[in-house]
Amino acid sequence: MLSPKGAILIFFLTGFLLSIIILVLNYLLSPKSKSLIKRETYECGLETIGPTWVQFKGNYFMYALVFVLFDVETIFLYPWAVRFNVLGLFAFVEMVIFIGILVLGLWYAWKEGALEWK
Repeated sequence: MLSPKGAILIFFLTGFLLSIIILVLNYLLSPKSKSLIKRETYECGLETIGPTWVQFKGNYFMYALVFVLFDVETIFLYPWAVRFNVLGLFAFVEMVIFIGILVLGLWYAWKEGALEWK
């Protein structure tokens, strides 16, 4: 019988080898056209007018990061809510601490202006 550490090692090795195999197959099977037409930006069949690279404010990026952070963190609330009656007081205290950390993070993001859409 295989030990739990051996099973985890096999799991990681399999994941690593599959990722390497996929990268090598992608390199071998992908088309290798080096023409200038293939390197142009495709925008619905129309040529771009003006500069193709448009800069945007970093605040939009920070706004998106904060949204994804809180969206993912709320997923952790669902299993806890389902098993709330079984978990007891210790799990309740842990969740209060978890929500407190989230509130502190929200307060910090608000203070730094990451939630302002200008």
